[in-house]
Amino acid sequence: MTLRITRTRRRALAVPVGMAVISALAFLPSTASASTADSTVKAAATDGPSLSYVVNVRKGYGQTHQVERAVKAAGGSIVETYDKIGVIVVHSSNPDFAKTVRTVRGVESAGATRTAPLPAQSTTDVGTPKALTAEQLKAATADAAAGADPLEPLQWDLKAIKADKAHEKTLGSRDVTVAVIDTGVDDTHPDIAPNFDRAASASCVTGKADTTDGAWRPWATGGSPHGTHVAGEIAGAKNGVGITGVAPGVKVAGIKVSTQGGSFFYTESVVCGFMWAADHGVDVTNNSYYTDPWYFNCKDDPDQKALVEAITRASSYAEKKGTVNVAAAGNENYDFAADSITDPSSPNDTTPGNRTVDPSKCYDIPTQLPGVVTVAATGAKNLKSSFSNYGLGIIDVAAPGGDSTKYQTPDAPATSGLILGPVPGGGWAYMAGTSMASPHVAGVAALIKSTHPHASAALVKALLKVEADGLACPAPYDIDGDGTADAVCKGGKLYNGFYGAGLVNALNAVTK
Repeated sequence: MTLRITRTRRRALAVPVGMAVISALAFLPSTASASTADSTVKAAATDGPSLSYVVNVRKGYGQTHQVERAVKAAGGSIVETYDKIGVIVVHSSNPDFAKTVRTVRGVESAGATRTAPLPAQSTTDVGTPKALTAEQLKAATADAAAGADPLEPLQWDLKAIKADKAHEKTLGSRDVTVAVIDTGVDDTHPDIAPNFDRAASASCVTGKADTTDGAWRPWATGGSPHGTHVAGEIAGAKNGVGITGVAPGVKVAGIKVSTQGGSFFYTESVVCGFMWAADHGVDVTNNSYYTDPWYFNCKDDPDQKALVEAITRASSYAEKKGTVNVAAAGNENYDFAADSITDPSSPNDTTPGNRTVDPSKCYDIPTQLPGVVTVAATGAKNLKSSFSNYGLGIIDVAAPGGDSTKYQTPDAPATSGLILGPVPGGGWAYMAGTSMASPHVAGVAALIKSTHPHASAALVKALLKVEADGLACPAPYDIDGDGTADAVCKGGKLYNGFYGAGLVNALNAVTK
């Protein structure tokens, strides 16, 4: 079995095995100001492609309303205004829209969120589905211990973080909700339905929340299993069906932010997702994606600077409201602490080209944003997954994300080195990636919040690290056994570039 990385969606590696035929994902300069907000051009051009923009407004009473007039004068149509953080989502066909608006008094930054015209193009998912045979299902069920869900024997990842032992103490609190900001969640799945929080769910695809019944579900045509799989890893119900989540007693919500087919996660959608979660009492968000179309958003580019600023404001707002934001580190085996990285995939919605970036100045968002818990992936032998990004000072903690079975083979009765979870339509599938590691951490954070219901976001994040099991750097790290190091780990057992503070511990989360 081989692992493949999709460049357009890289938080999960798709090597699915399911009960249903499914396709799997892997996975800023300050502006000049004019004399008044009305000083924009009188007749805005409208001969360019229709693009989406974010306009970040200086904080202060009435600032957004003043800028809104200038936005309209510059040929912008306002989709949504987030007054609490000073972010305006706009559509415009004026090719000079961003340049014009940046000169307006009160505007701190503005930029296009994409390089492809609305609506965005889609790509096909990666992976060839393999059905879990009746014999395999029967064998897994026969191996299940009393009180365990039928497929739990195949979940080596639960044992790796002592979640099976934690469940003997508690399954988590119904007062805790984890929001999956992703490709949509199938709330009709039997592993998810018992714990689904409809009131905290929505679609944010346009940059404005849509609470129409079922809007949070994957797209009916070309829908991705990604968000459903993630949701099950976090809070799959312990109900005698399928798999068990890390925190099977907490609630899970779906906030859909991806375009058709789960292909693109644009800034306006992500901003909406964080704001919706923050304002609807969500305790933890899981973010197994990067914000398109730029893998790294560089502060010396005015468009990319605006994207970083908008999502920073939204994620920081959520944290101030008490939400812990957890994000996947990514699947390119990049060292985020390196002096430079070659990015061959940006912009991924039109024509990408190689560019060299400094990851200390060009950010993978939301992964590298302040306050976000950044998660690396481990395999069945507790080694860094072959694909997982890393970096001293960047990775906060690690969790099971799976790896090629030939690299890290689990102990019996588990047979695959990947992560098993639910997929739309009532099936289950194996997937791998830091996309699968992040929800394990989100689940442990939910257990911490269940144990310490009055804990602040800062305290929950601190406990994730303090209660983790330290993992020393492997020396050397030669995951494929060819005699050449595949990555270099820096730091000691208590904190290093591969595992951060270590492998999260669910048992500690419910007992300490």
